[in-house]
Amino acid sequence: MYAEQRQQLIVERARGAGRVDVAGLAAELEVTAETIRRDLTALERHGLLRRVHGGAIPAERLGFEPALAERDAVMTPQKEGIAKAALQELPAGGSILLDAGTTTARLAELLPGDRDLIVVTNALPIAMTLAVRPGLTLLMAGGRVRGSTMAAVDDWAVRALGDTLVDVAFVGANGISVERGLTTPDPAEAAVKRAMLAAARWVVVLADHTKVGSDHFARFGDVGDVDVLVTDSGLDPALAARLEAAGPRVVLA
Repeated sequence: MYAEQRQQLIVERARGAGRVDVAGLAAELEVTAETIRRDLTALERHGLLRRVHGGAIPAERLGFEPALAERDAVMTPQKEGIAKAALQELPAGGSILLDAGTTTARLAELLPGDRDLIVVTNALPIAMTLAVRPGLTLLMAGGRVRGSTMAAVDDWAVRALGDTLVDVAFVGANGISVERGLTTPDPAEAAVKRAMLAAARWVVVLADHTKVGSDHFARFGDVGDVDVLVTDSGLDPALAARLEAAGPRVVLA
């Protein structure tokens, strides 16, 4: 097992159980305790786990939200594959909404130049990527900018989205589960994401498989609010089947 695969599994175990311990992981994965400690250190550096005595806990359990640059460096191949697969959900023309996030930012970079699209976003990095692109009409939903995600939030953004109707919304989620629905750590971002769901005829959620089964503090929608979930092939088939039974079509990139 490669280090990246092992570390993904460690994050999944931590999110599922609320905690992992070094000795248990070493025995399960048949590696040394020192290897597990190095994995935990790397995952803490990426903002996914927090080291505690004898093991680690998920960062979200502490109300901690990794910075944008830290999240951008995690699950990179999977995010790129998800963004490419999400291109299939683009309308031939019309309007789309791009939520803030590292996977939606990759989708923004891939938008074709041969379509007449109106693009609405609340993400400063996405707006900067698309502002110079010919053939696109870019609209920015303003508001208070959160430094950790570079997303515009609060009443200005929510009101702008309340007066908007787009053909397709591409939305990110920190957690998605049949039981809790769509979740994210920050209530202000949850309010904006909730407005995005209401502003779209067709909702596409982009989330790598480590987000599935994970729950965070602020809930912004049900699984049934989603038309398509684009994730990666690391998703457990049983989880994919449960999600599809609850509503969305699941696409594995």
